[in-house]
Amino acid sequence: MLDYAALAALAAVVREGSFERAARALHVTPSAVSQRVRSLEERMGCALVVRGQPCSATDAGRRLCQHVDRVRLLEHELQGLLPAWQAAPEARVTLPVAVNADSLATWFAPMVAAFAADAPVLMDIAVDDQDFTSDWLRRGAVLAAVTGSAHAAPGCNSRPLGAMRYVAVASPAFVRRHFGAGVGAAPLAHAPSLVFNAKDDLQARWARRQCHRAVALPHHTVPSSEAFVTAALAGMGWGLQPLSLVQRHLAAGALVELVPDTPLDVPLYWQHARAASTLLEDLGRAVRAAAQAALRPAAR
Repeated sequence: MLDYAALAALAAVVREGSFERAARALHVTPSAVSQRVRSLEERMGCALVVRGQPCSATDAGRRLCQHVDRVRLLEHELQGLLPAWQAAPEARVTLPVAVNADSLATWFAPMVAAFAADAPVLMDIAVDDQDFTSDWLRRGAVLAAVTGSAHAAPGCNSRPLGAMRYVAVASPAFVRRHFGAGVGAAPLAHAPSLVFNAKDDLQARWARRQCHRAVALPHHTVPSSEAFVTAALAGMGWGLQPLSLVQRHLAAGALVELVPDTPLDVPLYWQHARAASTLLEDLGRAVRAAAQAALRPAAR
């Protein structure tokens, strides 16, 4: 049998980022947390925590943390069924999910805020590119994800959500300066673009579609959806922006499309662990409802 006190200590260290903060969260001493994690590592025969600032889980540690999350979901289900538990205060369950930054900045945040206000949960939201959030599921770091991958991770189900529409935009002054003679491979290879991070290939995909070949794009890195819009408004560069974030700026003329009527639609999916949990099912229903209202129907 696994030592669930030790598993709780491991999960707390990973969640809080240090043994000291984990100890405060569990109301024990840092020494007790350290001993529990060390005994669990000895029993598993491998390291479970990378000691650092902050502490992080190894692959094996992430699998055990996911196991703890699933056990807590199952305990929540039992709490509603067993009379002895019904009299006790309902404990909050940590729900770790991964989501792409643009969804979080638009439709996901209001939905999850409303969900967490009513449900006995503590949301633990990780942010990554939509093409990589499913990796968090495969590693066991989260129980659900908004992802660009339709192929379900092992032990998970996948449901289509719709497509987020992006448009290539820049300030009018930027367009006049860099694209006065039109948008083509040569000006795109010279004009600064904006990327969210090294994983962001939306600008390259749009440029390839327009030029029918790959174009090496100079770029600024701006790792924030809101700052991405601010950078475009200020004339820092051009980039693919969620239409819902920039629609009012387009209407006001503060931003213009590089090539009118050339959107890029990115399909999104909800993947979740096959855990028998009403909380996870309720979250999935809330996600799908919010996505249906905010996203475009996915192309068939």
